Amino acid sequence: MHSAVLLIEFGSIILALGLLGRAAARFRLSPIPLYLLAGLAFGEGGLLPLGASEEFVATGAEIGVILLLLMLGLEYSASDLVSNLKAHYPSGLVDCALNALPGAAAALLLGWGPVAAVVLAGVTWISSSGVIAKVLGDLGRVGNRETPVILSVLVLEDLAMAVYLPIVTALVAGAGLAAGSVTLAVALGAAGLVLFVAVRYGRVVSRFVSSDDPEKLLLVVLGLTILVAGVAQQLQVSAAVGAFLVGIALSGEAAEGAHTLLSPLRDLFAAVFFVFFGLHTDPASIPPVLLPALVLAVVTAATKIATGYWASWRAGISVKGRWRAGGALVARGEFSIVIAGLAVTAGIEPSLGPLATAYVLLLVVLGPLTARYTEPLATWWSRRGATRRAALDEAPRATEGAAAEGGARTGTTVGD
Repeated sequence: MHSAVLLIEFGSIILALGLLGRAAARFRLSPIPLYLLAGLAFGEGGLLPLGASEEFVATGAEIGVILLLLMLGLEYSASDLVSNLKAHYPSGLVDCALNALPGAAAALLLGWGPVAAVVLAGVTWISSSGVIAKVLGDLGRVGNRETPVILSVLVLEDLAMAVYLPIVTALVAGAGLAAGSVTLAVALGAAGLVLFVAVRYGRVVSRFVSSDDPEKLLLVVLGLTILVAGVAQQLQVSAAVGAFLVGIALSGEAAEGAHTLLSPLRDLFAAVFFVFFGLHTDPASIPPVLLPALVLAVVTAATKIATGYWASWRAGISVKGRWRAGGALVARGEFSIVIAGLAVTAGIEPSLGPLATAYVLLLVVLGPLTARYTEPLATWWSRRGATRRAALDEAPRATEGAAAEGGARTGTTVGD
């Protein structure tokens, strides 16, 4: 009986997610806010609370995080990461300063303490690579000159996750300075080792994993990723970091084949992950934090636009391209939820989960809109300003012309 209820509940969730995803695609929106709303509806205090399938959904959510980070790692090679780090690290530093500080300041102003400040800083800092990549594709901007700048900022954020996530994991677990330092050292050592192996022996690793049989390739890559993620978590390093590093280590045909095979699984379990996060958020807890979430969304949308503008200016992109880059970076999504999920699981601050949910809901909807309309609005405002300045410049000339004409009729000149 219990298994039948589990199948009914889980099947209903998957069906609902499919219908919601179809509805989002029809309006060219990211499905993430709808998945979060579905989680709110199925969770405690929602319309249809789950019972039998909650534990199964929790396991699926863990796999979803692992697959999200694995697929992200597959997008980049180790050499790409190294070259981007060398060429664009100033943009990464500006990105961190402009977008992490508002989150940290908000947590401190709300009286949540330093640990929550570090967590909320990460929530407001990291853009959603998945949402942004989809928006760029939908708008036909993949080949634009500013797109490599956008991707460089995203790569630097993703690389920073390998350092940031272990720190957050240690902090939310209540580890002391010594234990936290060991965790960070292990994470950095693992990241450095994987990058070294990927740069030096990437072809060997990919050849070992690669297979002409899709079934074998899927099993080897998925098994290796989950194994490494589990070992990383056992070492008090985030499982997500382990999965990200596995993705970086793979390249060539192995990475392309794994990406094709794992994309449907990623989409399925990532959707389950967003539902799971919503399950742990009581809808009644969102209205009290809606105003802070809205203020934080407005502020950090502006700081992301400034980040993209500055990074594109530094790369010599035109003014229109700078605005397009800034607008494209606004969306937050999966990584903000992953970071907030660490704090929610550890019980750091009860209001942090609802605030993060409301914040992501706002910006995941606003992000595609800013990507589409920031540059046209900036162009319109610039032309309006130019027209107003021209009108102001014309006014004195018209006055002087009228005065000169009147002086000519009276036989005097202006200034007499």
